[in-house]
Amino acid sequence: MSDSQPQQPFHSPRGGNGNAAAPEGTTLLLAGARLTDGRTVDVRLGGGRIQAVGTAGSLLSPTLSRVDLGGYLLLPAPAEPHAHGDTALTADVEGPVSYSPDEVQRRATEAALLQLGHGATAMRSHVRIGDVHGLGPLEAVLQARRSLRGLADLTAVAVPRLLTGVAGADGLAMLRDAVKMGASVIGGCPDLDPDPSGFLEAVLGLADEHGCPVDLHTDGDDPARLSRLAAMAGGLRPGVTIGPCGGLSRLPLDAATRAADQLAAAGVRVTCLPQGDCAALERRGLRTAPVRLLRAAGVLVAAGSGALRDVGNPVGRGDPLEAAYLLASQGGLRAAEAYETVSACARAAMGLPEVRVEAGFPAELLAVRGERIAGVLSLAYSRIVIHRGRVVARTSAVREYCDSAVAVALDLPRQGRTEPGP
Repeated sequence: MSDSQPQQPFHSPRGGNGNAAAPEGTTLLLAGARLTDGRTVDVRLGGGRIQAVGTAGSLLSPTLSRVDLGGYLLLPAPAEPHAHGDTALTADVEGPVSYSPDEVQRRATEAALLQLGHGATAMRSHVRIGDVHGLGPLEAVLQARRSLRGLADLTAVAVPRLLTGVAGADGLAMLRDAVKMGASVIGGCPDLDPDPSGFLEAVLGLADEHGCPVDLHTDGDDPARLSRLAAMAGGLRPGVTIGPCGGLSRLPLDAATRAADQLAAAGVRVTCLPQGDCAALERRGLRTAPVRLLRAAGVLVAAGSGALRDVGNPVGRGDPLEAAYLLASQGGLRAAEAYETVSACARAAMGLPEVRVEAGFPAELLAVRGERIAGVLSLAYSRIVIHRGRVVARTSAVREYCDSAVAVALDLPRQGRTEPGP
Protein backbone atom coordinates (compact mmCIF):
# COMPACT_ATOMS: atom_id res chain seq x y z
CA MET A 1 0.00 0.00 0.00
CA SER A 2 1.28 3.47 -0.92
CA ASP A 3 2.38 5.64 1.96
CA SER A 4 -0.02 8.28 0.67
CA GLN A 5 -2.93 6.09 1.70
CA PRO A 6 -4.12 5.83 5.30
CA GLN A 7 -3.93 2.35 6.79
CA GLN A 8 -6.94 0.57 8.23
CA PRO A 9 -7.88 1.78 11.70
CA PHE A 10 -6.30 -0.06 14.61
CA HIS A 11 -8.62 -1.58 17.20
CA SER A 12 -7.43 -1.69 20.77
CA PRO A 13 -9.05 -3.41 23.70
CA ARG A 14 -9.54 -1.67 26.98
CA GLY A 15 -6.76 -2.73 29.30
CA GLY A 16 -3.03 -2.78 29.84
CA ASN A 17 -1.58 -4.09 26.59
CA GLY A 18 -0.20 -0.69 25.55
CA ASN A 19 -2.48 -0.26 22.54
CA ALA A 20 -5.43 1.55 24.11
CA ALA A 21 -7.57 3.87 22.01
CA ALA A 22 -10.21 4.71 24.56
CA PRO A 23 -13.38 6.60 23.67
CA GLU A 24 -13.24 10.31 24.40
CA GLY A 25 -15.36 10.03 27.54
CA THR A 26 -13.13 7.48 29.26
CA THR A 27 -9.93 7.91 31.23
CA LEU A 28 -6.56 7.01 29.74
CA LEU A 29 -3.22 6.52 31.47
CA LEU A 30 0.00 7.31 29.63
CA ALA A 31 2.58 5.36 31.60
CA GLY A 32 6.30 5.97 31.83
CA ALA A 33 6.55 8.90 29.40
CA ARG A 34 9.67 11.02 29.26
CA LEU A 35 9.25 14.81 29.35
CA THR A 36 11.56 17.40 27.83
CA ASP A 37 12.91 18.27 31.29
CA GLY A 38 14.14 14.68 31.68
CA ARG A 39 11.48 13.46 34.12
CA THR A 40 9.72 10.12 33.61
CA VAL A 41 6.04 10.45 34.48
CA ASP A 42 2.57 8.99 34.30
CA VAL A 43 -0.09 11.20 32.72
CA ARG A 44 -3.82 10.66 33.27
CA LEU A 45 -6.24 11.96 30.65
CA GLY A 46 -9.98 12.39 30.91
CA GLY A 47 -12.71 14.53 29.41
CA GLY A 48 -10.36 15.67 26.67
CA ARG A 49 -7.92 17.21 29.14
CA ILE A 50 -4.88 16.28 31.18
CA GLN A 51 -6.17 15.37 34.64
CA ALA A 52 -2.92 14.66 36.46
CA VAL A 53 0.83 14.30 35.96
CA GLY A 54 2.74 12.27 38.53
CA THR A 55 5.93 10.32 39.00
CA ALA A 56 6.10 7.01 37.17
CA GLY A 57 3.93 4.42 38.91
CA SER A 58 2.02 6.91 41.04
CA LEU A 59 -1.20 7.03 39.01
CA LEU A 60 -1.84 3.32 38.54
CA SER A 61 -5.43 2.09 38.62
CA PRO A 62 -6.90 -1.22 37.37
CA THR A 63 -9.85 0.65 35.84
CA LEU A 64 -7.75 2.83 33.53
CA SER A 65 -7.03 2.18 29.89
CA ARG A 66 -3.25 2.24 29.62
CA VAL A 67 -0.66 3.11 27.00
CA ASP A 68 2.94 2.21 27.81
CA LEU A 69 5.15 5.10 26.70
CA GLY A 70 8.45 3.72 27.93
CA GLY A 71 11.10 4.97 25.48
CA TYR A 72 8.89 7.78 24.18
CA LEU A 73 9.20 11.55 24.52
CA LEU A 74 5.82 13.16 25.26
CA LEU A 75 5.22 16.57 23.67
CA PRO A 76 2.37 18.99 23.02
CA ALA A 77 0.95 17.95 19.68
CA PRO A 78 1.87 19.94 16.58
CA ALA A 79 -0.70 21.85 14.58
CA GLU A 80 -0.69 22.54 10.84
CA PRO A 81 -1.29 26.27 10.23
CA HIS A 82 -0.92 26.28 6.44
CA ALA A 83 -2.25 23.41 4.35
CA HIS A 84 -3.97 23.18 0.95
CA GLY A 85 -6.33 20.24 1.19
CA ASP A 86 -8.19 21.01 -2.04
CA THR A 87 -5.05 20.64 -4.20
CA ALA A 88 -3.18 18.05 -2.11
CA LEU A 89 -2.01 14.78 -3.69
CA THR A 90 -2.53 15.95 -7.29
CA ALA A 91 1.08 16.03 -8.51
CA ASP A 92 0.84 12.62 -10.16
CA VAL A 93 -2.63 13.03 -11.65
CA GLU A 94 -2.66 12.39 -15.38
CA GLY A 95 -4.58 15.04 -17.26
CA PRO A 96 -6.63 17.84 -15.73
CA VAL A 97 -7.11 17.72 -11.97
CA SER A 98 -10.72 17.06 -10.98
CA TYR A 99 -12.38 19.53 -8.64
CA SER A 100 -15.61 17.63 -8.31
CA PRO A 101 -16.88 17.75 -4.70
CA ASP A 102 -16.26 14.04 -4.17
CA GLU A 103 -12.65 14.25 -5.38
CA VAL A 104 -11.85 17.36 -3.36
CA GLN A 105 -13.38 15.84 -0.23
CA ARG A 106 -11.37 12.65 -0.75
CA ARG A 107 -8.11 14.58 -1.19
CA ALA A 108 -8.75 16.89 1.74
CA THR A 109 -9.63 13.96 4.01
CA GLU A 110 -6.64 11.88 2.94
CA ALA A 111 -4.28 14.82 3.36
CA ALA A 112 -5.65 15.56 6.82
CA LEU A 113 -5.21 11.92 7.85
CA LEU A 114 -1.63 11.95 6.61
CA GLN A 115 -0.92 15.06 8.66
CA LEU A 116 -2.69 13.56 11.65
CA GLY A 117 -0.48 10.49 11.40
CA HIS A 118 2.54 12.79 11.57
CA GLY A 119 1.16 14.33 14.76
CA ALA A 120 -0.90 17.40 13.77
CA THR A 121 -4.22 17.24 15.60
CA ALA A 122 -5.44 20.57 14.17
CA MET A 123 -5.09 21.82 10.58
CA ARG A 124 -5.92 25.04 8.76
CA SER A 125 -6.63 24.43 5.08
CA HIS A 126 -6.56 27.29 2.56
CA VAL A 127 -9.21 26.68 -0.13
CA ARG A 128 -9.51 28.62 -3.38
CA ILE A 129 -12.96 29.92 -4.21
CA GLY A 130 -14.27 31.52 -7.39
CA ASP A 131 -13.31 30.98 -11.02
CA VAL A 132 -15.12 28.04 -12.65
CA HIS A 133 -15.33 26.00 -9.45
CA GLY A 134 -17.16 28.58 -7.38
CA LEU A 135 -17.73 27.45 -3.80
CA GLY A 136 -17.67 23.73 -4.61
CA PRO A 137 -14.15 23.03 -3.26
CA LEU A 138 -14.94 24.88 -0.04
CA GLU A 139 -18.11 22.88 0.52
CA ALA A 140 -16.11 19.68 -0.05
CA VAL A 141 -13.46 20.68 2.51
CA LEU A 142 -16.17 21.61 4.99
CA GLN A 143 -17.66 18.16 4.47
CA ALA A 144 -14.22 16.64 5.11
CA ARG A 145 -14.09 18.66 8.32
CA ARG A 146 -17.36 17.13 9.45
CA SER A 147 -16.23 13.60 8.62
CA LEU A 148 -13.00 14.07 10.60
CA ARG A 149 -14.71 15.25 13.77
CA GLY A 150 -13.29 13.34 16.73
CA LEU A 151 -10.07 12.50 14.84
CA ALA A 152 -8.73 15.97 14.09
CA ASP A 153 -9.86 19.59 13.99
CA LEU A 154 -9.90 20.96 10.43
CA THR A 155 -10.71 24.60 9.68
CA ALA A 156 -11.14 26.18 6.26
CA VAL A 157 -9.73 29.47 4.95
CA ALA A 158 -11.66 30.98 2.04
CA VAL A 159 -9.15 32.21 -0.56
CA PRO A 160 -10.56 34.48 -3.30
CA ARG A 161 -8.39 35.53 -6.22
CA LEU A 162 -9.54 39.12 -6.88
CA LEU A 163 -11.48 41.52 -4.66
CA THR A 164 -11.11 44.89 -6.40
CA GLY A 165 -12.45 46.40 -9.61
CA VAL A 166 -15.26 44.98 -11.70
CA ALA A 167 -13.93 41.41 -11.46
CA GLY A 168 -13.46 41.77 -7.73
CA ALA A 169 -17.13 42.48 -7.05
CA ASP A 170 -18.02 38.85 -7.72
CA GLY A 171 -15.11 37.71 -5.59
CA LEU A 172 -16.25 39.81 -2.65
CA ALA A 173 -19.82 38.51 -2.91
CA MET A 174 -18.54 34.94 -3.04
CA LEU A 175 -16.29 35.58 -0.05
CA ARG A 176 -19.32 36.71 1.95
CA ASP A 177 -21.13 33.52 0.94
CA ALA A 178 -18.11 31.47 1.96
CA VAL A 179 -18.19 32.90 5.47
CA LYS A 180 -21.89 32.13 5.72
CA MET A 181 -21.22 28.55 4.58
CA GLY A 182 -18.75 27.92 7.37
CA ALA A 183 -15.32 29.21 6.36
CA SER A 184 -13.99 30.36 9.71
CA VAL A 185 -10.96 32.28 8.35
CA ILE A 186 -10.71 34.82 5.52
CA GLY A 187 -7.68 34.59 3.25
CA GLY A 188 -6.38 35.57 -0.15
CA CYS A 189 -3.27 36.86 -1.87
CA PRO A 190 -3.12 40.66 -2.12
CA ASP A 191 0.10 40.38 -4.15
CA LEU A 192 -1.91 39.04 -7.10
CA ASP A 193 -4.66 41.68 -7.05
CA PRO A 194 -4.23 44.78 -9.25
CA ASP A 195 -4.93 46.87 -6.14
CA PRO A 196 -3.22 45.18 -3.15
CA SER A 197 -4.27 47.92 -0.72
CA GLY A 198 -7.87 47.69 -1.88
CA PHE A 199 -7.71 43.93 -1.45
CA LEU A 200 -6.50 44.36 2.13
CA GLU A 201 -9.24 46.87 2.90
CA ALA A 202 -11.90 44.48 1.60
CA VAL A 203 -10.57 41.48 3.53
CA LEU A 204 -9.98 43.31 6.79
CA GLY A 205 -13.36 45.05 6.60
CA LEU A 206 -15.21 41.78 6.07
CA ALA A 207 -13.21 40.07 8.80
CA ASP A 208 -14.03 42.86 11.24
CA GLU A 209 -17.70 42.63 10.29
CA HIS A 210 -17.88 38.89 10.96
CA GLY A 211 -15.29 38.60 13.74
CA CYS A 212 -13.12 36.27 11.65
CA PRO A 213 -9.34 35.92 11.73
CA VAL A 214 -7.39 36.71 8.56
CA ASP A 215 -4.69 34.53 7.01
CA LEU A 216 -3.10 35.96 3.86
CA HIS A 217 -0.58 34.73 1.32
CA THR A 218 2.21 37.18 0.59
CA ASP A 219 5.80 36.89 -0.50
CA GLY A 220 6.68 39.83 1.72
CA ASP A 221 9.16 41.35 -0.72
CA ASP A 222 7.57 44.83 -0.74
CA PRO A 223 8.39 46.83 2.44
CA ALA A 224 5.83 49.54 1.66
CA ARG A 225 3.07 46.97 1.24
CA LEU A 226 4.02 45.27 4.51
CA SER A 227 4.00 48.64 6.25
CA ARG A 228 0.47 49.37 4.97
CA LEU A 229 -0.67 45.92 6.01
CA ALA A 230 0.71 46.39 9.52
CA ALA A 231 -0.96 49.80 9.83
CA MET A 232 -4.32 48.45 8.66
CA ALA A 233 -4.23 45.21 10.66
CA GLY A 234 -3.14 46.59 14.00
CA GLY A 235 -6.59 46.85 15.59
CA LEU A 236 -8.19 43.75 14.12
CA ARG A 237 -9.19 40.98 16.49
CA PRO A 238 -8.94 37.97 16.48
CA GLY A 239 -5.86 38.79 14.46
CA VAL A 240 -3.97 38.62 11.19
CA THR A 241 -1.49 36.01 9.97
CA ILE A 242 0.60 36.29 6.81
CA GLY A 243 2.95 33.93 5.05
CA PRO A 244 5.12 32.44 3.73
CA CYS A 245 7.06 35.77 3.50
CA GLY A 246 10.11 34.26 1.80
CA GLY A 247 10.66 37.62 0.11
CA LEU A 248 11.63 39.14 3.45
CA SER A 249 14.84 37.13 3.22
CA ARG A 250 15.71 38.85 -0.05
CA LEU A 251 15.35 42.38 1.32
CA PRO A 252 18.30 44.39 2.63
CA LEU A 253 18.79 43.76 6.34
CA ASP A 254 17.69 47.23 7.44
CA ALA A 255 14.49 47.04 5.38
CA ALA A 256 13.68 43.56 6.66
CA THR A 257 14.31 44.65 10.25
CA ARG A 258 11.98 47.66 9.92
CA ALA A 259 9.28 45.47 8.42
CA ALA A 260 9.66 42.93 11.24
CA ASP A 261 9.38 45.67 13.86
CA GLN A 262 6.21 46.99 12.22
CA LEU A 263 4.63 43.53 12.06
CA ALA A 264 5.48 42.90 15.69
CA ALA A 265 4.01 46.23 16.81
CA ALA A 266 0.77 45.44 14.94
CA GLY A 267 0.56 41.91 16.34
CA VAL A 268 0.70 40.38 12.86
CA ARG A 269 1.83 36.74 12.92
CA VAL A 270 3.93 35.03 10.26
CA THR A 271 3.66 31.44 9.06
CA CYS A 272 6.79 30.32 7.25
CA LEU A 273 7.01 27.25 5.00
CA PRO A 274 10.42 25.57 5.47
CA GLN A 275 9.47 22.72 3.12
CA GLY A 276 8.89 25.13 0.19
CA ASP A 277 6.35 27.60 -1.10
CA CYS A 278 2.80 26.71 -2.05
CA ALA A 279 1.25 27.14 -5.48
CA ALA A 280 -0.80 30.15 -4.38
CA LEU A 281 2.23 32.40 -4.92
CA GLU A 282 3.11 30.82 -8.26
CA ARG A 283 6.61 29.88 -7.08
CA ARG A 284 7.73 33.47 -6.58
CA GLY A 285 10.36 32.70 -4.02
CA LEU A 286 11.90 29.55 -2.64
CA ARG A 287 13.55 30.96 0.46
CA THR A 288 12.17 30.59 3.97
CA ALA A 289 11.20 33.72 5.87
CA PRO A 290 13.97 35.12 8.13
CA VAL A 291 12.70 33.34 11.22
CA ARG A 292 15.42 34.46 13.62
CA LEU A 293 15.08 38.11 12.60
CA LEU A 294 11.29 37.98 12.98
CA ARG A 295 11.46 36.26 16.37
CA ALA A 296 14.05 38.76 17.59
CA ALA A 297 11.63 41.57 16.70
CA GLY A 298 8.87 39.92 18.70
CA VAL A 299 6.83 38.48 15.82
CA LEU A 300 5.03 35.22 16.58
CA VAL A 301 6.38 32.84 13.92
CA ALA A 302 4.69 29.54 13.16
CA ALA A 303 5.88 26.94 10.68
CA GLY A 304 3.60 25.12 8.26
CA SER A 305 3.91 22.53 5.53
CA GLY A 306 2.30 24.31 2.59
CA ALA A 307 2.02 22.14 -0.50
CA LEU A 308 1.46 18.41 -0.11
CA ARG A 309 2.38 16.65 -3.36
CA ASP A 310 0.78 19.17 -5.66
CA VAL A 311 2.12 21.61 -8.26
CA GLY A 312 3.59 23.76 -5.49
CA ASN A 313 5.74 20.91 -4.15
CA PRO A 314 5.38 17.46 -5.75
CA VAL A 315 7.32 15.81 -2.90
CA GLY A 316 5.74 17.62 0.07
CA ARG A 317 5.41 15.49 3.18
CA GLY A 318 3.01 17.52 5.30
CA ASP A 319 5.08 16.59 8.36
CA PRO A 320 5.37 19.26 11.09
CA LEU A 321 8.48 17.56 12.50
CA GLU A 322 10.19 17.93 9.14
CA ALA A 323 9.40 21.66 9.16
CA ALA A 324 10.92 21.87 12.64
CA TYR A 325 13.92 19.80 11.52
CA LEU A 326 14.60 22.20 8.64
CA LEU A 327 14.43 25.22 10.92
CA ALA A 328 16.85 23.56 13.33
CA SER A 329 19.24 22.33 10.65
CA GLN A 330 19.13 25.33 8.30
CA GLY A 331 17.19 28.14 9.98
CA GLY A 332 19.46 28.73 12.94
CA LEU A 333 16.97 27.77 15.65
CA ARG A 334 17.67 25.48 18.58
CA ALA A 335 15.74 22.22 18.43
CA ALA A 336 13.31 23.23 21.15
CA GLU A 337 12.66 26.59 19.46
CA ALA A 338 12.10 24.86 16.14
CA TYR A 339 9.58 22.46 17.64
CA GLU A 340 7.81 25.39 19.28
CA THR A 341 7.13 26.89 15.83
CA VAL A 342 5.06 23.84 14.86
CA SER A 343 3.38 23.37 18.23
CA ALA A 344 2.85 26.29 20.63
CA CYS A 345 3.35 29.01 17.99
CA ALA A 346 1.25 27.20 15.39
CA ARG A 347 -1.59 26.78 17.86
CA ALA A 348 -1.36 30.43 18.90
CA ALA A 349 -1.43 31.56 15.25
CA MET A 350 -4.55 29.45 14.75
CA GLY A 351 -6.23 30.84 17.86
CA LEU A 352 -6.17 27.47 19.66
CA PRO A 353 -5.75 26.98 23.42
CA GLU A 354 -2.24 26.52 24.77
CA VAL A 355 -1.09 22.96 25.45
CA ARG A 356 1.40 21.91 28.10
CA VAL A 357 2.00 18.51 29.63
CA GLU A 358 0.46 19.72 32.86
CA ALA A 359 -2.85 19.15 34.63
CA GLY A 360 -5.73 21.20 33.26
CA PHE A 361 -4.42 21.62 29.71
CA PRO A 362 -6.03 20.10 26.59
CA ALA A 363 -4.98 16.51 25.94
CA GLU A 364 -3.50 17.24 22.49
CA LEU A 365 -0.27 15.26 22.65
CA LEU A 366 2.37 13.55 20.54
CA ALA A 367 4.57 10.75 21.81
CA VAL A 368 7.69 10.15 19.72
CA ARG A 369 10.20 7.38 20.31
CA GLY A 370 13.34 9.08 21.57
CA GLU A 371 14.80 10.89 24.54
CA ARG A 372 15.30 14.52 23.46
CA ILE A 373 13.76 16.91 20.98
CA ALA A 374 16.91 17.09 18.85
CA GLY A 375 16.89 13.31 18.55
CA VAL A 376 13.24 12.99 17.59
CA LEU A 377 13.58 15.75 14.97
CA SER A 378 16.41 13.74 13.44
CA LEU A 379 14.79 10.30 13.51
CA ALA A 380 11.11 10.58 14.38
CA TYR A 381 9.55 7.45 12.95
CA SER A 382 7.49 5.84 15.74
CA ARG A 383 4.71 8.18 16.86
CA ILE A 384 1.52 8.01 18.92
CA VAL A 385 -0.97 10.83 18.39
CA ILE A 386 -3.52 11.83 21.03
CA HIS A 387 -6.47 14.10 20.28
CA ARG A 388 -9.04 15.08 22.87
CA GLY A 389 -7.64 12.54 25.28
CA ARG A 390 -7.61 9.43 23.10
CA VAL A 391 -5.17 7.73 20.77
CA VAL A 392 -6.22 8.57 17.20
CA ALA A 393 -3.15 7.51 15.18
CA ARG A 394 -0.09 5.39 15.65
CA THR A 395 3.00 4.78 13.51
CA SER A 396 5.31 1.96 14.55
CA ALA A 397 8.71 1.51 12.95
CA VAL A 398 11.31 -1.17 13.60
CA ARG A 399 14.86 -0.89 12.31
CA GLU A 400 16.78 -4.15 12.08
CA TYR A 401 20.23 -5.01 10.77
CA CYS A 402 21.40 -8.18 9.11
CA ASP A 403 22.90 -10.91 11.26
CA SER A 404 26.48 -9.72 11.51
CA ALA A 405 29.14 -9.54 14.18
CA VAL A 406 29.50 -5.79 13.60
CA ALA A 407 25.83 -5.07 14.33
CA VAL A 408 25.92 -7.19 17.48
CA ALA A 409 29.19 -5.77 18.75
CA LEU A 410 28.14 -2.14 18.27
CA ASP A 411 24.64 -2.68 19.70
CA LEU A 412 23.29 -0.40 16.95
CA PRO A 413 20.16 1.58 17.86
CA ARG A 414 16.73 0.69 16.55
CA GLN A 415 13.50 2.49 15.97
CA GLY A 416 10.79 0.56 17.75
CA ARG A 417 10.85 -2.89 19.28
CA THR A 418 10.43 -6.40 17.99
CA GLU A 419 7.83 -7.32 20.62
CA PRO A 420 4.26 -5.95 20.39
CA GLY A 421 3.88 -2.43 21.69
CA PRO A 422 2.72 1.05 20.82
